[in-house]
Amino acid sequence: MMTKETDSREIALDILLEILERGGYSHIILRQALNKYQYLDKSERAFISRIAEGTVEYLLQIDYIIDSFSNTKVKKMKPVIRTILRMSVYQLLYMDRVPDSAVCNEAVKLAVKRKFTGLKGFVNGVLRNISRNKEGLSWPDDSVRYSMPAWIVSMWEETFGRETAVTMMESFLKDKKTTVRCNFAKASKEEILKSLKKQGAEVSESGISEAVLCIEKYDYLEGLEAFQKGYIQVQDLSSSFVGEIADPKKGDYVIDVCGAPGGKSIHIADKLDGTGMVEVRDLSLQKISMVEENIKRCGFLNIRTKVQDALTADPDSVEKADIVIADLPCSGLGIIGRKPDIKYRMTPEDLESLAALQRALLTVVQTYVKPGGRLIFSTCTINRKENEENAQWFLEHFPFDCISLKGKFGEKMDSAAANQEFIQLLPGIHPCDGFFIAAFQKR
Repeated sequence: MMTKETDSREIALDILLEILERGGYSHIILRQALNKYQYLDKSERAFISRIAEGTVEYLLQIDYIIDSFSNTKVKKMKPVIRTILRMSVYQLLYMDRVPDSAVCNEAVKLAVKRKFTGLKGFVNGVLRNISRNKEGLSWPDDSVRYSMPAWIVSMWEETFGRETAVTMMESFLKDKKTTVRCNFAKASKEEILKSLKKQGAEVSESGISEAVLCIEKYDYLEGLEAFQKGYIQVQDLSSSFVGEIADPKKGDYVIDVCGAPGGKSIHIADKLDGTGMVEVRDLSLQKISMVEENIKRCGFLNIRTKVQDALTADPDSVEKADIVIADLPCSGLGIIGRKPDIKYRMTPEDLESLAALQRALLTVVQTYVKPGGRLIFSTCTINRKENEENAQWFLEHFPFDCISLKGKFGEKMDSAAANQEFIQLLPGIHPCDGFFIAAFQKR
């Protein structure tokens, strides 16, 4: 008979095969699997998540360890065996509550179940060898230690110095709470806190923004009354600063040009307090339907959607918007803590082409801003080419002035706006994801 442990591990194995062997996006594959196995116990789903997320996060380190103890290198192994070993090594190193003997036994059972009986001795031998020697492990460099591709490590060490780079990489490997922003037009802070606590969620304040809360220990997001009723919207503290900097006035018309899943637009609609109009645009129907789901749940009437490729000029929008939100496609290096597979997907060439794409997008969407209106440019990455260099390029090419961000975030965050023109938030240094914001006013 299959034990519960084998069951959970087999689900984790399938999730990891989908991500590591077939190129699926970790956050999407994991969410789909957890929805499918909603009937499982909360602790079992947490166990599955932990193995899947942890294995992806520590992949470079795990492969280094397997290669040190196995005659067959990771790259040469059969995908199923490679994945069983990877997830088992994660458990041996990082899941103290699971006895090593159980990890080895369950890995062997999985190999047999997946028709690799001939390799069960190999799986058992490699894992027991690692288990015996795990106390003496050491890492050749920061790339292996923090499971971060070497080119990213060098880029950050060069830009910020080793100490800051290490702080950031350590921060990515820490457990993340879910960050939500309150829609105060829907409910008071008191009502929201009461609702969350009633359902067993542990809530802590962000300490920076009155509207942003961190929640954990809840069963699943869609089951929370505060989420169902649109009192809260999943949004990181860093991303919520976009709405604060945009600072819309009653009656403003706002265009969010790459707006899915809609967090920033909903924040601005909330701040407009039933007046004005926010138009959320994105490339595909699929992205826009995500936005519509969120709008419907939150119930705001001063927000609408439009399928529109931001690279294609829209003559009807020229000089119509009081505010343009340009949260543009980027390398995503600031949110590796939430989407760990990003670090393995990106290449230095991708950074170049994304920076060029942003310039092309800014060239089109800046025309939508009224004279005197504002454009807020943001990304969720940590890379000068996409951020500071593009913001500087924008100022040189278009009739806009920089809006100072000094003092916009309170004392705790002011170091982020060191040059006071743009703000680069760094995980581990600031209490949020890595994020970049620049604000411009049209002459």
